Amino acid sequence: MIEKLFQQLQQYLIEQGLGTAMAMVVLLGVVILLGFIVDWLTRRVVLHWVQQKVSDSRIEWDDVLWQHRVFQRATHLLPGVLFYWGANVIFSDFPGLQAILSKAAVLYLVIMGALSLSALVNAATALADLRDSANKLPLRSLQQLMKLLVVIAVAVTVLSIVIDQNPAYLLSGLGAFTAILLLVFRDTLLGLVAGVQLAANDMVRRGDWIEMSKYGADGDVIDVGLTTVKVRNWDKTITTIPTYALITDSFKNWRGMQESGGRRIKRALHLDVSSVRFVDQPLLEDLQRIDLLQAYLNDKLQSLGQQPEQLLQQSPVNGRRMTNIGTFRAYLQAYLKAHQNLHDGMTLLVRQLSPTEKGLPIEIYCFSADQRWAEYEAIQADIFDHIFAILPNFDLRPFQAPSGADVAKLALRANESERGA
Repeated sequence: MIEKLFQQLQQYLIEQGLGTAMAMVVLLGVVILLGFIVDWLTRRVVLHWVQQKVSDSRIEWDDVLWQHRVFQRATHLLPGVLFYWGANVIFSDFPGLQAILSKAAVLYLVIMGALSLSALVNAATALADLRDSANKLPLRSLQQLMKLLVVIAVAVTVLSIVIDQNPAYLLSGLGAFTAILLLVFRDTLLGLVAGVQLAANDMVRRGDWIEMSKYGADGDVIDVGLTTVKVRNWDKTITTIPTYALITDSFKNWRGMQESGGRRIKRALHLDVSSVRFVDQPLLEDLQRIDLLQAYLNDKLQSLGQQPEQLLQQSPVNGRRMTNIGTFRAYLQAYLKAHQNLHDGMTLLVRQLSPTEKGLPIEIYCFSADQRWAEYEAIQADIFDHIFAILPNFDLRPFQAPSGADVAKLALRANESERGA
């Protein structure tokens, strides 16, 4: 019916003296005008109806499709279908014009279809982002790969339509350009392989805290893409790392610490070796007032009391005796076990390291129950504040290299001594 209507309109225009060519131009304008009318009606009526349905719906996937303009781009396909129909039906008596208009319509449909498919890929990625398990997959890499494949397919299809060749014929000729393609898409291919390996081995996820000193990265992963991984450092700068570098180079992932429930404290204090001595009676009486040392001192005194008294009277080195540093280590062990902010299910050590020119290191090795950075630092500082404050109770001194003020004091005392002499 519509075809007969256009034929009658064509005949009427020719009878009015416009000529065949002018009649075709008018009919072409009518088809284009109808395409704009259909596009306007679709956007004003159909899309408005779809938007209302999406707003009223309780499901979330249709909202994501609307936000990423999947419906909006799909509506642009209708004018292309109308134009393609008009080119084949109305201009069937003019093969040359029909071929040109059909190609133009097909090109339009291919491009708009690619844009709609690209929007659909974006929407699918956004839907996957809403799931907690999405962090385990390289969604950005897959998204970019799918869009790249769409672009390549569109480019091949458009070229085949323009030169009027089968797409398979064009694809068969790509073998000669393989080396060039590998060079151009080197980072993309490496990133694709790296993304698959990262996902298969669960090496890094979005939200992980990673540290990669080679690239100056130390912070949270905010994006794992096809060619790059973005890390937001603690100073709020963004570091971009090639995806394949996470496979070829080493990096530290702190996810294990975050999942374990504890954060390690490993720090040593250096004691002045000259302050280490045996515990005498006055010091013992002071130490016995410390509640955390009661059990240790009772067991230790009972064990030491079994030694021959005669040998100890001859020389203190003839038997075992308590030292202030050994008692200090026992106190730290009891103090840390009783600390409410330390993880009681993880390793807890107070160990003595090899003496150095900086004194005798006593290392604290334990795990904070709070992993948050500020709280973790506060817990660690609180422990060592207490340790430094109680050193005089054990008659121990921390080691500290002499400063300029110390040297100045020594020089001043030396000058005073010379004057006094």
